[in-house]
Amino acid sequence: MSPNGKKPILIYDGDCGFCRLWVARWSPLTEAKVDYHTSQDVGNNYPQISPEDFQTSVYFVDSEGSFYSGAQAVFKALAYATNGKWLLRAYDGIPGFASASEWGYRQVAQNRKTFSLLTRWVWGGSLETPTWFLTRRVFLFLLGLVYLLAFLSLWTQIKGLVGQEGILPVETYLKEAQEHWGADRVWEHPTLFWFHAGDGFLQAICLLGAGSALLVMFNRAVALSLWLMWGFYLSLFHVSQPFLGFQWDTLLLETGFLALFLVPYSRKEATSQEPPPSALILFLFRFLLFRIVFTSGLVKIISQDPTWNDFTALYYHYETQPLPTWIGWYAHQLPHGFQEFSVACVFIIQLGAVFLIFGPRRIRYLGCAVLIFHECLILLTGNYCFFNLLTISLCLLLLDDAVFARWIPDKWKTSRTKIARRTSVWKNRFSAGMGAGVLGISIMLYAVPLLITSGNYPSLYLTIANTIRPLHLFNSYGLFAVMTTSRPEIIILGSEDRKNWFPYEFKWKPGPITKKPEFVAPHQPRLDWQMWFAALSTYERNPWLIRFMIRVLQGSPPVIALLENNPFPDGPPKYLQALVYDYRFSDSETRSRNGSWWTRKLLRPYTPILQLP
Repeated sequence: MSPNGKKPILIYDGDCGFCRLWVARWSPLTEAKVDYHTSQDVGNNYPQISPEDFQTSVYFVDSEGSFYSGAQAVFKALAYATNGKWLLRAYDGIPGFASASEWGYRQVAQNRKTFSLLTRWVWGGSLETPTWFLTRRVFLFLLGLVYLLAFLSLWTQIKGLVGQEGILPVETYLKEAQEHWGADRVWEHPTLFWFHAGDGFLQAICLLGAGSALLVMFNRAVALSLWLMWGFYLSLFHVSQPFLGFQWDTLLLETGFLALFLVPYSRKEATSQEPPPSALILFLFRFLLFRIVFTSGLVKIISQDPTWNDFTALYYHYETQPLPTWIGWYAHQLPHGFQEFSVACVFIIQLGAVFLIFGPRRIRYLGCAVLIFHECLILLTGNYCFFNLLTISLCLLLLDDAVFARWIPDKWKTSRTKIARRTSVWKNRFSAGMGAGVLGISIMLYAVPLLITSGNYPSLYLTIANTIRPLHLFNSYGLFAVMTTSRPEIIILGSEDRKNWFPYEFKWKPGPITKKPEFVAPHQPRLDWQMWFAALSTYERNPWLIRFMIRVLQGSPPVIALLENNPFPDGPPKYLQALVYDYRFSDSETRSRNGSWWTRKLLRPYTPILQLP
């Protein structure tokens, strides 16, 4: 029998620093269900076990007085922790697992000092179970900030992009969707704009989304606000057509969906009754971060792009990316040897260092630091709207409360020591069930395209993928699979007589060669971005561009407002055409001589000359 006749007990060598570290880790996990004592204190109660045996192994004594040692003793104790029975089940049920576990235990027991140093290096000086309350607060604040920036950025452009006088009006788009999908239109295009698609409602949804984001940032009505933000952004996503079809838009939707299960659903949010974040949901966020980074490296390998294969991709990247910064100009001037070294670092980070996020505490911290450093370099050299900030927010979920407690405001810490760790059974089961379902579907949707050739996908995969596709709960990622090695730029010109042509300048994309590349992120000028993609193709494949040019010929105020200047302030021109130029960064000597950040050369007409009937 154990000393109290009720609780099981784990007995360990109190002189072993390695044992003390791990007991400090296990004790909170098993809460008050298991007692932990040193052999020096209670060893005399068990004359069956010699002092030498206590020095070579831990012992577990269950409530009936049965003894277990080694790895089995550890697994018996951990079986009393929440979700801790799987190790004991594997020990008892999987062939070879028991013998492998005991072999590993003996190696550790015989080299305690080495493993103690390794443990301290990997986990730090304390193995206490980490908490994630402050981490959750920081992440939700940043997620609210990302939503706020995304909604406000879109609010400034929405009328010109998809308003009634915009490039691709929502009303026209939904009318065509209704004709195509019929009764399935609401599920295929889940959007609030089925009720009304006027300009005022478009802008109202943007502002309501921004307001909900502020509530999340100030920790008010967080759960409800997260649902509103996700629903509003999904509604805008489905009617903005090519202007809201970027990977960071779907990433925001996927992140926002996962965040719905991260927050406590209680009237006592942010109080002493706040339950801890679900470990499974935290893992899903890590898996999402892993997919973003690892897939970006994997697609570079799979594409067999020659510039990635020979490490020359960064010869071109800084000047050919959609909206470079002036720091990108300087990065482009760096020696080719450094550029090749940088490509190697990209592969090391995206295909190697990304696995650190699944490691123990200090390994995870290192992975967080490496990934954030990489994101900061991308942020400094190119404008990728809120993508970098959102990815950094996901990286910060790798840090636990011990990190944030050092520098976040004291008012965020008020309930940290009072938080109840026990929630109702149904809430735990709901969270675990939803998390397991999301994890299973996510892994399936991620793995099947990697393992099976397109066209041979299982029917279950196709059914699930097609059913949830409109909600964008799970998405594919991978940036710059193929590096563009040239930079064609479309220049829009207007004329009254077909002899004298005057350019329409855009706010952020390259135009005059003396125009300095600026920082515009986290705002994303959606039209400027689409012009970059259009230049890589033809106008036949970009019918929206013709619609844009028609609106310019009509003098549409919200469309003209998307541009930097209007060379025809008294009325729209009679004729419009688009030309393609080849743009290159200037070198240091050229910029010193005439102040040009770019050089350019006319390539060809992009469109025929247009005029209204």
